[in-house]
Amino acid sequence: MKRFSCDEVVELVTAYLEGDLDETTRCLFAEHLSGCEGCARYLGQIRATADALGALGASGPGAGGEPSRPPSDALPPSARERLLGAFREHRRS
Repeated sequence: MKRFSCDEVVELVTAYLEGDLDETTRCLFAEHLSGCEGCARYLGQIRATADALGALGASGPGAGGEPSRPPSDALPPSARERLLGAFREHRRS
């Protein structure tokens, strides 16, 4: 049975977090994580970053149904785009 290398796991992290892996690939991914502390830590860091970025950009309905405003310390759109671009570039390299 195929085993993933750490490089392959890093390439698949975004697809894993978005639920885009087929069952076989997801199982192989999870198997690698169970035996690789470094990749498990990396996944945790990416998940925490994505959660933090999501929280900054959350704009669900506020009182009365109007859109809520992001926190005053929210990441400016240009900074958010640069950060997301860096993640995309890292994923491709």
